Amino acid sequence: MIVPVILCGGAGTRLWPASRQDAPKPFLPLVGGKSTFSLTLERVADRSRFAEPLVVTSSDHAYLVESALKQAGISATVLLEPVARDTAAAVGIAAAYLGAKNRDATMIVLPADHVINDGAGFARVVDSALPAAEAGRIVVFGVRPTAPATSFGYIKPGAATGNGAATSVDEFVEKPDAKRAAELVRSGYLWNSGIFLMRAATALSELTAHAPEIAAAVGKAVASAKVDGNVVTIDKAAFDTAPKKSIDYAVMEKTKLAAVVPASFDWNDLGTWSAVWDEAAKDADGNVAAGNVTFLDARDNYVSSETDTVGVVGVDDIVVVAADGSILVTTRSRAAEVKELVSAVKAKPEANFGDFVRHFRPWGNYQSLDQGPRHQVKRIVVTPGARLSLQKHFHRAEHWTVVSGIADITIGPDMDHLKTVRLNPNESVHIPLGHIHRMANPGSEPMTLIEVQIGDYLGEDDIVRLQDDYGRKDS
Repeated sequence: MIVPVILCGGAGTRLWPASRQDAPKPFLPLVGGKSTFSLTLERVADRSRFAEPLVVTSSDHAYLVESALKQAGISATVLLEPVARDTAAAVGIAAAYLGAKNRDATMIVLPADHVINDGAGFARVVDSALPAAEAGRIVVFGVRPTAPATSFGYIKPGAATGNGAATSVDEFVEKPDAKRAAELVRSGYLWNSGIFLMRAATALSELTAHAPEIAAAVGKAVASAKVDGNVVTIDKAAFDTAPKKSIDYAVMEKTKLAAVVPASFDWNDLGTWSAVWDEAAKDADGNVAAGNVTFLDARDNYVSSETDTVGVVGVDDIVVVAADGSILVTTRSRAAEVKELVSAVKAKPEANFGDFVRHFRPWGNYQSLDQGPRHQVKRIVVTPGARLSLQKHFHRAEHWTVVSGIADITIGPDMDHLKTVRLNPNESVHIPLGHIHRMANPGSEPMTLIEVQIGDYLGEDDIVRLQDDYGRKDS
């Protein structure tokens, strides 16, 4: 049985403004209404070939993973990284965790943001790579280039290993410029997909040989981890000491055990909005519309808007994404530069990067709609069966109005005088300053509520938690 190790790290800033730290790319419904994380789970759902998955993610995204697993009806062990340390450390903690149980376990490392439609083809390539992995090789899946892309690393296949379809690797090339990429494609190089098949023991021994500081850090971090059911919280003090390196830099460019199999299936890493356009269903003019979008004499565009109406007239090959109070406009050919744009936006002194965005929490999400010196208006969405913490504030009063769904509101001046009332749409409740309160969604559909805050300080840190289902102490 092969253990899928699904990596869910990073914010995916090339898909800004939709992909953010609170809601990163793998959890967005970008492909036919599904997230790439859920599609990855489907890809390894065959229990005759794959064991229960091991998911490596940030502790900030634990609730997103748990929600997706629950929705998919899949059990998995979740390793929570306290800080981001890139893919070498992420693969290392997975290997250390599996190796403590069975060093001969075979693991397939899968980034959570890939799209592979040919599931049967994927399974065939896994089978063809398995003999080399069982023989002690680290097998990377090499994708045949469709264009001289500059956003991928490249691999030069070498001689046959004698283990299944795998060949040795003669050269790894990091992301090249356009001229070099064209030369590599003509010379038969493959794209580095970031999908690896190996034994846990091989991963640990090669990390120890080529990145000993990472190997030592992940070993200590896993040995000192806290286990709560199927959730493993990696020790922060030890994990902090791991250098930030990709698995390619730390191991693959140095090891003598690298091998490659050509991936005959389709593959898209959704790294840019242009890649999302490639994957999406298009109209007769090649346009992709998500939201309230109208095209006139326009072709091959990707336009997405969560709320506003967008009209596109007389332009071709552009990307427009309006999400969470921000708007991106670029050409599809320059969509890979969005990451640099995000850095530039953050660097502007006057920029309020992050204002009016949706903030995701274990119970749902909230979004600020309007702010002033002594007021703030929020939209709060609570998932079915979830509830916020029992809390109070020192600086603000609140007024809640239910828009859709039903809400159970607990309120009282102190713990001895709490009462719970049920609100239906268009019903409201006032929360006086200092009163204890909580909202819950007892229904089967999301509950949406508008909150109006009035006070001399409206920061998220003005929360005193008295009870919390999620063990939080801050906002």
